[in-house]
Amino acid sequence: MTKRFTPQLTAVSLALALAAVAGAANAQTPGYVSDSSKTIWKSAYGLCWKTTDWTPAKAMPPCDTVQTVSAPPPPPVVVVPAPTPIAAAPTPAPAPAPVIEKVSLESDVLFEFDKAQLRPTGQQKLDELADRLKDAKVESVLAVGYADRIGSERYNEKLSAERAEAVKQYLTQKGIEQQRVQAEGRGTSQPVTGDQCKGQRGAKLISCLQPDRRVEIEVRGTREVASTGSPAAGGTSGSSGGATGTAK
Repeated sequence: MTKRFTPQLTAVSLALALAAVAGAANAQTPGYVSDSSKTIWKSAYGLCWKTTDWTPAKAMPPCDTVQTVSAPPPPPVVVVPAPTPIAAAPTPAPAPAPVIEKVSLESDVLFEFDKAQLRPTGQQKLDELADRLKDAKVESVLAVGYADRIGSERYNEKLSAERAEAVKQYLTQKGIEQQRVQAEGRGTSQPVTGDQCKGQRGAKLISCLQPDRRVEIEVRGTREVASTGSPAAGGTSGSSGGATGTAK
């Protein structure tokens, strides 16, 4: 008896065979029919054979398009600038001590004409100033020498500086600390006569310009007030703060 093979029987046999193979190959490539070398089987049309448990999660190239999930971009980083440091306010310089004595001495009383050595009358004026400072706490003494406009500017600057230095040295001998006394020579600057001597010559001009030839002494510090015991800025009872002498 001759056996006949029908297309239906052939398809059933092939399906059973593939199912058996798929069961064995499923462990090689999940979701696809493959051999022991993980080579996926394909149909005559180039399609990959899939197992019954295939899901999109098991999709593999080149058989199927792999679904990819794009991660959202990271949030933008906001850079906060560092705060600008606030500069500390500069410490204000301490206020200078108040003036307790200010004396302007004409150089004719302090010195011989065209000289820088103190005369006895000049020493007496400085002795009086030193006596008034005995009850004071002296912070600083400034002696500034000036000259008139007769002669060269360079010579007058030198002479005015030498006379201011002579006053400084004498006051330090009278007990004022040397480091607290300064001497400056400013020559013909800051004349006090202005134009009042204009047109005069000779002895009249020399006499007229006498106020310009001077040494100004400014003393800063404090003085104890006898009645209250508290420091005072200016002259007090028994003192002559701001007195003006006549010496040159």
